[in-house]
Amino acid sequence: MKIMNCPLNGPRNIAEFSCGGEVRTLPGPDAAAADVARYLYYPENPAGPVLEWWLHVPTSYWFVAERDTRTDRILRTFPVSELATVLAEGSRRG
Repeated sequence: MKIMNCPLNGPRNIAEFSCGGEVRTLPGPDAAAADVARYLYYPENPAGPVLEWWLHVPTSYWFVAERDTRTDRILRTFPVSELATVLAEGSRRG
């Protein structure tokens, strides 16, 4: 059984969760139609660590997980309130 650590509920069976897709920056209100279409229909899908939205279905709790797409291993999970800090850390590293 695969276990995911929910920031609110602790370790739970992965069957209790639903993936909401990769964390990406929304196009601005003045974005061209092509940019909006690229955002909606062409996710980046990189190999390696990716930040993703996850939902714990029984409690309707959304959080972020970092998952390695090559191994399907969950590297870490954290509440949405920490997303800006994590993104800032990533931009300093890369």
